[in-house]
Amino acid sequence: PAEPTMVLRLKFLNDTERLARVRPGDTVGALKRDYFPGQEQQVRLIYQGQLLRDDTQSLAALHLAHNSVLHCHISQHSPAPAPAGPRASTDPVHAALNVGSLMLPLFVLMLAVLWYFQLQYRHVFTATATTFLAGLTLLFSFMAFTMYRR
Repeated sequence: PAEPTMVLRLKFLNDTERLARVRPGDTVGALKRDYFPGQEQQVRLIYQGQLLRDDTQSLAALHLAHNSVLHCHISQHSPAPAPAGPRASTDPVHAALNVGSLMLPLFVLMLAVLWYFQLQYRHVFTATATTFLAGLTLLFSFMAFTMYRR
């Protein structure tokens, strides 16, 4: 006789739900393959607060009942394979300008210009403005050091 099917509710972070028709003998890995093809490595399934790490575990072993809720988190970052050959660099998605990497040099340039003006036009800067500039420089230096120390 055929194994009975049951319905699981896959609930996502944005509160949308998707129904999955499965058999109790199916594994967590099979569920990921069937309902998230090509994204198996990025999908994290959570049942009753426990992350389902073992893809070989059967749904029956997890004591999943009909209409049980599995919380789904799909990570945007996956271990991508290294680009191969010279054509990989011509990919427009990877060749896009990364504005985040320009923030550090931009802030360094802005602070350097402010310090230049402070030294050249000392009479325009009040003691409070100079104190804030020094504080901003110290804060930025500390943040840059802690971020790029890794």
